[in-house]
Amino acid sequence: MSKRTAVIEQRKKIALIAHDHKKPDLLEWVKFNKGTLLQHELFATGTTGKLLEQELGAKITIFESGPLGGDQQIGARIAEGCIDFLIFFWDPLESLSHDPDVKALLRMATVWNIPLACNRASADFLISSPLMCQEYSRRLPDYESYRQRLKNL
Repeated sequence: MSKRTAVIEQRKKIALIAHDHKKPDLLEWVKFNKGTLLQHELFATGTTGKLLEQELGAKITIFESGPLGGDQQIGARIAEGCIDFLIFFWDPLESLSHDPDVKALLRMATVWNIPLACNRASADFLISSPLMCQEYSRRLPDYESYRQRLKNL
């Protein structure tokens, strides 16, 4: 599969998601990184988004709650190239009714090669990277041959 690139602009489009038991941890992390986060465009699912707006004192784009399709909405935006960074504090010890949606969202982040943090340590490393304040050319697989496979049958 050949490779191509997509540019992540200096001003990142960051999705922030947290499961219920991880919301306090995400809120604490957001409070600590408020100055950096406000330099970027922010997106979130349902309740997390409302809590983040209060914490940041800024308007962010809020999708549905995760179980109501918010995870899928963000996954779709990743595939469309409209979100290029994902901070998702998910709870690996809690069985959730929408676990397939969580897996699909993580899959989209991996398929489209966007930065992904699933816990506070990885989020700390990502947000403190020098790449946070500059353009970044991420490599993408060229999925055109995959899209064209049915034409060759």
